[in-house]
Amino acid sequence: MVFPERFSQLPEYAFPRLRSLLDVHAPGGDSIAMTIGEPQHPFPEFVSEIIAETTKEFGRYPPNDGAPELLAAIQNWIANRFTVSLEPEQIMALNGTREGLYNAAMALCPEAKNGKPVVLIPNPFYQVYAVAAAAVGAEPVFVPATAETGFLPDYRSIPKEVLNRAAIAYICSPTNPQGAVASAEYWRDLLDLAETYDFQIFADECYSEIYRDAPPVGGLEMAQSTDADPERVVVFHSLSKRSNLPGLRSGFVAGGKQSIARIRRLRAYSGAPLPLPIQRASTRVWQDEAHVEHNRALYAEKFEIADALFKNVAGYKSPEAGFFLWLPVDDGEAAALKLWRETGVRVLPGAYLSRTINGTNPGEGYIRVALVAPKEETEAGLIKLRDCLYN
Repeated sequence: MVFPERFSQLPEYAFPRLRSLLDVHAPGGDSIAMTIGEPQHPFPEFVSEIIAETTKEFGRYPPNDGAPELLAAIQNWIANRFTVSLEPEQIMALNGTREGLYNAAMALCPEAKNGKPVVLIPNPFYQVYAVAAAAVGAEPVFVPATAETGFLPDYRSIPKEVLNRAAIAYICSPTNPQGAVASAEYWRDLLDLAETYDFQIFADECYSEIYRDAPPVGGLEMAQSTDADPERVVVFHSLSKRSNLPGLRSGFVAGGKQSIARIRRLRAYSGAPLPLPIQRASTRVWQDEAHVEHNRALYAEKFEIADALFKNVAGYKSPEAGFFLWLPVDDGEAAALKLWRETGVRVLPGAYLSRTINGTNPGEGYIRVALVAPKEETEAGLIKLRDCLYN
């Protein structure tokens, strides 16, 4: 049997790897899961009602790019949130943003750019970025996003000969796992770099609506404000985090007309469009902000708890946004195993979200802790974590 070489170097995915580490040991208490970013706050009740009312539409093939009503709702949301005016043909509904982050590379990455194309990836990162690079035969270049760089990749530090081959740069803001937010100044610098070396920016903005103070700026609004090429930035959003609907698998991609046309064309052949009842519910969810504000308030309470518990921990950085803590430890795997065996609290070693480059893994001295459970359970887990690892 012959298998494709381009995927042979993929490491085991983070969560099977975690199970191999922890599940051979008994937990030291009632299990508290703080590993996966699966929101557990209530989602809007009207979602169930709309799906029930439109069940018969499961018997129809759905529009591949998104129903007109859904695209209009997303169009209006983008205008209200980012003051950017788009046409419906600049938007496409997604079956979850992981699909879009992967397929956009398939549709837009050239076969060659001054040689083998390069895909720039922050390190740590959402793992689909790397597999997308592998799928298109590009060279992934992992750029550290550490405390020294404000937990954002310093793409300007990359040698010019590499930047000349860059075709795509992934950027996640707010960042997963560190919760950092790309400022307007950071965006202006990144856009200038992209214009200079002619690469596209894929902006993963799935956590943009979970913030503590000011709403994070977005890629489209920064591109508009700097008069960048309209095709320069492609953005990805989801209802998973914003609206506590990870199982709905509903999001969108937006960008320049040429880029979205290419993504739409590829998806017509290979994509899996959202069922119509899901599109109907998603339309209403994008139109409603009340539940988003309530959701943000719930996370704010948990971040206040975390700040109080870890304020004296050396290297603790209070996240600006998102719903993860990126906690410093001596060794992420050892800390996760100790925590599980002694308390039953389950966290993810930071190294599982990163790649080792030149002998260094920027996630090695961290654990990622998801604050997605209800407040009482989250607080109980954080107290156990603090007492086990830091006292």
